[in-house]
Amino acid sequence: MNLHGVRAIYRFEMHRAFRTWAQSLIAPVLSTSLYFIVFGSAIGSRMGDIGGVDYGAYIIPGLLMLSLLSESISNSAFGIYMPKWSGTIYELLSAPVNWVEVLLGYVGAAATKSLIVGALILATARVFVPYEVAHPVWMLGFLVLTAITFCLFGFLIGLWADSFQKLQIIPLLVITPLTFLGGAFYSISMLPPFWQTVSLFNPVVYLISGLRWAFYGAADVHIGVSVGMTLAFMAACLAAVWWVFKTGYRIRR
Repeated sequence: MNLHGVRAIYRFEMHRAFRTWAQSLIAPVLSTSLYFIVFGSAIGSRMGDIGGVDYGAYIIPGLLMLSLLSESISNSAFGIYMPKWSGTIYELLSAPVNWVEVLLGYVGAAATKSLIVGALILATARVFVPYEVAHPVWMLGFLVLTAITFCLFGFLIGLWADSFQKLQIIPLLVITPLTFLGGAFYSISMLPPFWQTVSLFNPVVYLISGLRWAFYGAADVHIGVSVGMTLAFMAACLAAVWWVFKTGYRIRR
């Protein structure tokens, strides 16, 4: 394992994030604050509890997952796309690092940035609404698992994209709608039976449900199912990254 190579990639990506700290850290926190003001304060004050949890606190896991998914994908996708766009990826491919070490550097840095944003959002949520975390170790573990998994997914998007516009297609047109429809602001048990069944085909439901269980000990889907689905998606992303580096798809052509 070339730890020097991993460290070099990781430090470069982290330095890039802190050079653009307003975009990387402040913007997601401000956006989430607006959600808390509109949904938590304005709308939440007119709604009752959901499962014994105040509505303002109930939406915290959904908002946290919304930010974590979008940040994980965009950080990782942009990180690997820039070397492709500038042509420096050939220097990376000729360096004495294998695909695992490249992945550790880029995905590790992207996941770190996403988790920093997640911590800032949790601190911001405390300003707007009091909340308690029932299973803090599970919460941390699930956040790390989700961040790594979707950083892998973002890494694939960055390898696939051949323009800056394509970097935003999947996050904006797929991930964000699925998050809003995945129970970020409501429990799927509030839906009619038919739409409850349809919601179970939304993969983001399992992510939000797992995080909500870590916060409040109750969820729409069993925590074991949520973790299993996340691990399965991570394995699929790892297999896809291995295939891309083996074949050179979208890298050498």
